[in-house]
Amino acid sequence: MSQAELARASGLSPATVSSITHELRDEEWVIDEDLEGARGRALALSRDAGLAVGIAFGHSHVRVAIADLAHTILAETEDRLDTDHGSADEGIALAASLFRGLVEENGIDTQQVTGVGMGLPGPLRRDTGQVGDSAILPGWIASHPAELMQAALGLDVSVENDANLAALAEIVWGAGRGCSDLLYVKISTGVGGGLILNGRLYHGHAGTAGEIGHTIIDEAGPVCRCGSRGCLETFAGAEAVLEPLRRRHGPDLTIRQVVAMAEDGDAGCRRVIADAGHAVGRAVADACNILAPEQVVIGGDLARSGDLLLDPIRAATARSTIGAMREIPVTTGTLGERADVLGAVALVLRDSERFVAQPG
Repeated sequence: MSQAELARASGLSPATVSSITHELRDEEWVIDEDLEGARGRALALSRDAGLAVGIAFGHSHVRVAIADLAHTILAETEDRLDTDHGSADEGIALAASLFRGLVEENGIDTQQVTGVGMGLPGPLRRDTGQVGDSAILPGWIASHPAELMQAALGLDVSVENDANLAALAEIVWGAGRGCSDLLYVKISTGVGGGLILNGRLYHGHAGTAGEIGHTIIDEAGPVCRCGSRGCLETFAGAEAVLEPLRRRHGPDLTIRQVVAMAEDGDAGCRRVIADAGHAVGRAVADACNILAPEQVVIGGDLARSGDLLLDPIRAATARSTIGAMREIPVTTGTLGERADVLGAVALVLRDSERFVAQPG
């Protein structure tokens, strides 16, 4: 932002902003840059002021990224994990190894790290720090991931649900930029949700808000891994999408293959995706009626199918919402597989209380 924009946004006088930014320049917190879309010179956080680390676990992978305080990704890597890997310790060890590799390869000083953000596909109880019993990764249930990762890295660690982090990433870098109230729905192995309310992540009591995948769609429906019947996840999660198609396409079928075949015109694949979209739309409509977000962003593996999925979501949402809620835009995320790890980085950049910039 320019100094004039900072004055308007903060309510401070231009003279006060000028005085503050002069001090920040002297202490190497900020630099002047020519930024795209900015009028004249703009201020940005110094790339030497500190670093943020993001770690994101998926069903069968872990991704690590390191960024500076100016939101520039400096290094990033990924490795595979055994599907439903046996324990949290196994995942922690691999993530720590990937982090150390990035540090060594890029000559990074870990003393500059202001914090580590970590994402997991499952509910996290903020009162205990434990992974909830409906997590996609059974080996992590009841573990304390922040403590485990902090012990492995020797750095401060904050842990969030993966959908929460993807929601945060989309308002910082992606489809929801400029949004202060957003509902994010991730459709992959399971179905998760993240909520941005008044510009901040909303956790709810105990930290488990956003579990849209366990909205009941049909009380007589299939039994869900959480123990309930007819949860959204049993209609739109990976297993629900793949199972009806395996007899024709084989037991090793993947979501990416289903999306590709649907785009090529396979009627069965298109129908299954549409059915999943209809179920998601019903759950999204309930959430919109209660929360009234500005925008709904759909992410995850199934979101690759674009309007094949979005059109039935939009139709079901419009049919079951009231008033202005029928006009809420439903779009796909723009960050793809990187949404979780970018959200983990954004979590640190927003919430870190450790500062490492040194006066020149």
